[in-house]
Amino acid sequence: MPPFFLMNRYRLTLFAIASLVALTASAFGQSRTIIIDPGHGGYDRGGVPGQRISEKDKCLDVGLRLRRLLMASGYRVIMTRDSDVFIPLPTRVAIANAYPGATFVSIHFNCASRAGANGIETYYYRSDSASLAQSIHRNVVSGAPTENRGIRRRGFYVLRRTSIPSVLVECGFLTNPTEGSLALSASYRETLAGQIARGIQRQPAPSRPLTASLRSVSLGGDFVRVPAESFSRSRKRSSKSARSHRSSKSSKSSKSSTKKKHKKSSED
Repeated sequence: MPPFFLMNRYRLTLFAIASLVALTASAFGQSRTIIIDPGHGGYDRGGVPGQRISEKDKCLDVGLRLRRLLMASGYRVIMTRDSDVFIPLPTRVAIANAYPGATFVSIHFNCASRAGANGIETYYYRSDSASLAQSIHRNVVSGAPTENRGIRRRGFYVLRRTSIPSVLVECGFLTNPTEGSLALSASYRETLAGQIARGIQRQPAPSRPLTASLRSVSLGGDFVRVPAESFSRSRKRSSKSARSHRSSKSSKSSKSSTKKKHKKSSED
C-alpha cells in the first residue's frame, strides 16, 4: 500500500481514538477544560482580621499545583489568576463563562474567630454540580488528616453566576493551629492539589463520617450528606427522607422540651 494511504489511515485512526475519548468523557460528565480559581489575591488577603496565615498565598499555591497535575493528565487549564493580583468576582465569573462546557473549581481556605473550628467543606449551587462536589469532597477529606464538615448548597457569587458546573472547596481552617500548620507545609498543599485533581477526574475515594459536633446540630436544608460512593439516590427520595427525619426529630424535641433544654452548638 502506498505511503500516502498509510498516512491517511493513521490519521483517521488517531481521529477516531480522539473522538471516542471525547465522547466517553462527555458521557461521564467530565470536562477536559478546567477553570481553576484561586481565591482572593492582591490587597485581598482573605481570612479574618489579624489572621496570621495569609489565605491568598495558600489558595494560589494549591491552584498552581493543581494546574500542573491536571495538565499532566491531558486537561486544558485556565487560571482566573496565576500571580498575586486581585481579580473581582464578576471578572472571575466572566472568565469561567467564556468557556462553555468547562468546569469551574474555586479554591479557598476557611477561617473562624474560634480556633477550634476545623475541617474540610465543599460548596456547590447548580444541580449539575452536585456530583462533582461529592467527588471532590470525598477525595479531599480522604486525603486530609482532619475532619469532614460535609457539603452545602450555597449561592456564593462565583457559584451562582457561573453558567457551567462549579464547585468551591474550603481546604481547612487557617485559624486552627493544627490545620494552619498543615497548610504551611508544601507537601500537604501538594496532597490537597492531588486529591482535588482526583475528585475532578471522578476517581473513587472512601467516605468519612461528619465531624462529631456537626452530627448533633440541625444542619439545615442546604446540607448534603455524602453517601458512600453512590450518586444514584434520587433527590426526591432523599428529600422526602430528610423531611420525615426533621418532622420526627421536631416531634421528639417538643415532647422532651419540658424535661430538659438542649444546647445547640455551631462550628463557626
